[in-house]
Amino acid sequence: NEDREQAWRASRETKLEPVPNCEACARPTAEEVRGWAQSFDKLMKSPAGRNVFREFLRTEYSEENMLFWLACEELKGECNKHSIDEKARTIYEDYISILSPKEVSLDSRVREVINRKMQEPSSHTFDDAQLQIYTLMHRDSYPRFLNSAIYKALLQGASRSSSES
Repeated sequence: NEDREQAWRASRETKLEPVPNCEACARPTAEEVRGWAQSFDKLMKSPAGRNVFREFLRTEYSEENMLFWLACEELKGECNKHSIDEKARTIYEDYISILSPKEVSLDSRVREVINRKMQEPSSHTFDDAQLQIYTLMHRDSYPRFLNSAIYKALLQGASRSSSES
C-alpha cells in the first residue's frame, strides 16, 4: 500500500505542470460559458468546456476521471480490431488496474464486467465504467466546478470580452 501511495503522490506531483491543451478549441463565448452552468451535458459536449473542467479536476486531484472518459470516447470511434485491442489494454492498464496511480473509482460489479470483456475487447468494453465516471463527475465535481474560482473567472472574462465587442 505504501508503494502505491508513493506512486500516486508522484503522479500527482507531476500534474502540477501546466495542462497541455488536450483538445484544440476556439475560445468560448460568454453565452457558451453561461450554458455550462445550465447542464453538465453542455459542458461535456464542448471541447473548451472539457478543457476548463479538466483543469478544475486537476486542482482536485481527479483529472484521471476526465482522461478516462476521453480515452473511452476515443476507443468508441475506433473500427480496427488491432487498434481496439491495443487501446483497450492501454485504458485498462492506465485507469482500471489496481496497480495504476491513475486508477478511477469503480464499483466491483463494473470491474468484474470489464475483466470479463477484456477477454475479447470491443469499442464498448468500458461503457458501464465510463457511465459510472461520467455520473461521478456530474454529481460530485460539477457542482464544485460551478462554484470554483476557475469557472467564475472564465465567466467574468468571457462576459467582459463580449461587452467590449
